[in-house]
Amino acid sequence: MPFADGHGRMSEPSARRDGGRRRPVAVVTGGSSGIGREMVKGLAERDFEVLVVSRAAGQGERVVGDLRRETGNQALHFVPADLASMSQVRDAGARLRRLAPNLDVLVNNAGAFFVRRVTTADGFEASFALNHLAPFLLTHLLMEPLLAGAGGRVVVTASAASRAASLHLDDPMLERRYNGWRAYGQSKLANIVFTRELAKRLEGRAVTANAFHPGFVDTRFGSGSTLMNRVLRLSARVAARPPWRGADTGLYLAVAPDVAGVSGGYYSDRRAIRPARSARDRGAAERLWRLSEELVGLTASERVALEPAGRAAP
Repeated sequence: MPFADGHGRMSEPSARRDGGRRRPVAVVTGGSSGIGREMVKGLAERDFEVLVVSRAAGQGERVVGDLRRETGNQALHFVPADLASMSQVRDAGARLRRLAPNLDVLVNNAGAFFVRRVTTADGFEASFALNHLAPFLLTHLLMEPLLAGAGGRVVVTASAASRAASLHLDDPMLERRYNGWRAYGQSKLANIVFTRELAKRLEGRAVTANAFHPGFVDTRFGSGSTLMNRVLRLSARVAARPPWRGADTGLYLAVAPDVAGVSGGYYSDRRAIRPARSARDRGAAERLWRLSEELVGLTASERVALEPAGRAAP
């Protein structure tokens, strides 16, 4: 189903496009495959300039070339970064700020599932680092460009895996008792908690934040040789929705006029749904936010835009 064009509500005129109105700009992480690729395609078809963030060792450049040909939109650009590394998130953030001083949409989509416990170069558990800390940090780094427009939108790919999950804030890296699904569920719950807290901190400003559940999507998620992953792949062949359907609600949140100004929601199939009770715990949200600030080493200047009213940055 096509979307109505909501670009006029999200951007102000500039000289970026010849002849008048500025072309809206979006950043999509994990944009080289699956849901992310479909998000990039959908935004390109709606005349966005899209900055596609994906691993340098991946297929990002080839995918961007393919999508230029498929959509006829040449304003697609590849920005290499391994978002499991906080230094690479910072490097990508600096480059994105130079490329897009005015940003209309940030889609925090990159994520992965790890059967066995993996630690990153920063010493973080990989699910928590890639799925939560990376979007937490990147959103802070891009807040100035988002606030520079007339109505920026932050869209976060979450998951129904959050419903049975808990935040293990005393052991977020799951050093004591690791399980792949436990780690993934925690990171997806963190996505929703982060999005809701972000929306509260943005109240009264032009930027909104919403998360969505894409459904059970037939992507490369679950690839590998374990029994559980083989079951997932078999189930995907039978019951999963294609990536374009998984991306549909994310695109809706990114461009649809009827959600302009709507913030703090969790959506599935374009409908707002109530997240799990654990996602609505304000105390846990504040603890997660403070912990995330400490882990990524957020500076005073990076955090100031999202400090609660009346609280000065240290």
